[in-house]
Amino acid sequence: MKRKSKKQTSNHCLNVISISLLMIVTVSCQAQKPHTKAIIADGAQLILVADGFEFTEGPAADKKGNVYFTDQPNDRILKWNAVDNTVSDFMKPSGRSNGLYFDNQGNLLAAADEKNEIWSIDVDKKVSVLVTDFDRKKFNGPNDLWVDAKGGIYFTDPYYQRPWWKHQEPQQKSKRVYYLAQNTKKPIIVADDNFDQPNGIIGTPNGDTLYVADQAGNKTYSYTIQKDGTLSNKKLFANLGSDGMTIDHVGNVYLTGKGVTVFNKKGERIEHIAVPEDWTANVTFGGSNQKTLFITAMDSVYIIEMAVHGVR
Repeated sequence: MKRKSKKQTSNHCLNVISISLLMIVTVSCQAQKPHTKAIIADGAQLILVADGFEFTEGPAADKKGNVYFTDQPNDRILKWNAVDNTVSDFMKPSGRSNGLYFDNQGNLLAAADEKNEIWSIDVDKKVSVLVTDFDRKKFNGPNDLWVDAKGGIYFTDPYYQRPWWKHQEPQQKSKRVYYLAQNTKKPIIVADDNFDQPNGIIGTPNGDTLYVADQAGNKTYSYTIQKDGTLSNKKLFANLGSDGMTIDHVGNVYLTGKGVTVFNKKGERIEHIAVPEDWTANVTFGGSNQKTLFITAMDSVYIIEMAVHGVR
């Protein structure tokens, strides 16, 4: 997450927010290929769930379809209830958590960049610190995560100076992508490609491909995932960066920034979902059937129903 300039926001986001279907916004969807099968549910509209935050990020869905997301400037993780469409605080303080993802055991993983760490948060909200440094130097600021079928964690490590840090320079010489294999304590470097700012990250459910967005470089790349977790065969996927991203069951990749832009697995733009805020930070699929696209955008969070569904 890199915070963008934003509009004035209201101050009515309390510990428990029960705001349902507050505002409906017409979705601007532009498909480059007229014959492309619609991925948005017929007649679906973008719905404002809640606002009044400072900067929303890192949405991750649990097995029931509830979505957890962060409001990093306010140092908290919130939970959207997929059944009654309400939002409430889950954890505060939260280690300045940014990107979130659930591991294969149902623990919530967090890129907690207050101290440049990766956390695991269990159902009782007990925090375990998985990694704190690489080669005895602080990470730049872990940003986004993805977990493979073996339980390994891929995470991006850009450098965005935070007001809560005492240091003013990164300790790592490069902005990289790391991989932490399950039951290990030391990550390995899997991509060190002169990124401007590696940010959004997502993998395919079959474990074959990893997508990494270079937000500042305005590019998104694909990599082939090897059996040992390393990456090869780097290719340009799209001439667009992304703050966060997700993937659906047919392999379409969702990039964020100015709304949500969707590319098919060939890297062809097939859809765009306009969002009123200046910046869309992240996106994931939630809901009981994984057909609700959950969007974090500046001080607000939105949902829209889809014809495709996400993958766990």
